[in-house]
Amino acid sequence: MTTTGIFLLAILLLGFLITFQIAKASEYVSVLKGEKKAFEQNNRINAFLMVVFLVLGLVGVWWCNDLLYHKTLMPYPSASEHGKNIDTMLFITIGICGVVFVITQVLLFWFAYKYQHSEKRQAFYYPHNNKLEVIWTTVPAITLCVLVGFGLFYWFRMTGDAPENAMQVEITGKQFAWIYRYPGKDNTFGKKYYRNIDEAAGNQLGLLWKDTTIIKYSRDHQPAGEAKLKADPAGFDDIVDNTAMYLVKGQPVKLIINSRDVIHDVGLSHFRLKMDAVPGTPTTMWFTPQYTTEEMKQITKNPKFEYEISCDQMCGNSHFSMKGIIKVVTPEEFILWRAKQKSAYALAFPAPEAAPAPTADSTATGAKDTVKTVAKHP
Repeated sequence: MTTTGIFLLAILLLGFLITFQIAKASEYVSVLKGEKKAFEQNNRINAFLMVVFLVLGLVGVWWCNDLLYHKTLMPYPSASEHGKNIDTMLFITIGICGVVFVITQVLLFWFAYKYQHSEKRQAFYYPHNNKLEVIWTTVPAITLCVLVGFGLFYWFRMTGDAPENAMQVEITGKQFAWIYRYPGKDNTFGKKYYRNIDEAAGNQLGLLWKDTTIIKYSRDHQPAGEAKLKADPAGFDDIVDNTAMYLVKGQPVKLIINSRDVIHDVGLSHFRLKMDAVPGTPTTMWFTPQYTTEEMKQITKNPKFEYEISCDQMCGNSHFSMKGIIKVVTPEEFILWRAKQKSAYALAFPAPEAAPAPTADSTATGAKDTVKTVAKHP
């Protein structure tokens, strides 16, 4: 055991001994003063401490909110249209739960103080009241159903069909990074096969750049024949990137979410969205960015601000480091960025550089060399 462990153990033992001695001292005082008198005194003290705890607790909640509120995302607007609805629903939920919490807690601790034990008061036996039970059962049930209904409505909007003009971006999670893919000029994603994944060859997603033979297996995991997957030309111009996801302000974007290994989760906290990335089961969601990255730097007054993609599902030892960046830019900036990108196929199989075109000087020099050669070898 380390020195730190021994020190912590000693502290725990000391705390136990102190608590034990206080309890014994309280017991001795009770014997000296008389059980009844000690009980009444302790009861008054506990009742008073209930009120103190209530006041200090509410003050502490307000102080923490005042201290940490600006460090949350709540002071800043949502970066997507869907997120605005999520924020509204969240504020309504917090408002309702907050009011109920304050009322119930104040009554709980106040009643503990006001109706403390007293021999001058006799407890009133009140087993039940049908009207009250119907009220405090029906009202919360209806309220929760309404909140859940709005949540489902916004959820189906977020995961439903994206607008026709939506750009499509595929995001694939792997331990412990994100891979982004954009369709090429044909605006169509190429097909892929997971056994074609080859990091060394530049094929991170297993795109079908060539014909591939696959082996079929029976239910008892025995080989049951072969099949061929033809190369998909639609994947030759797909852009694959690991640095950041580029989106356009004001243009809807449909995310096609995949995983290469275990379950991940695409968390877009600034856009108030999240969706699981499940191996073999693509999921989708769409949204419309409202502010460029530069605009959010001004809104948050943070010159280093970046939209972040986090993995919100525990996925391994380095789960904490699985972060990505979203760059929301103007249409002109996106066109310029897109023009500079090369397809994953072109990066994996670069075309040989063409020989430089001959110039007038080089042509003349070549002619002289030819004449000299002819002169030497008549």
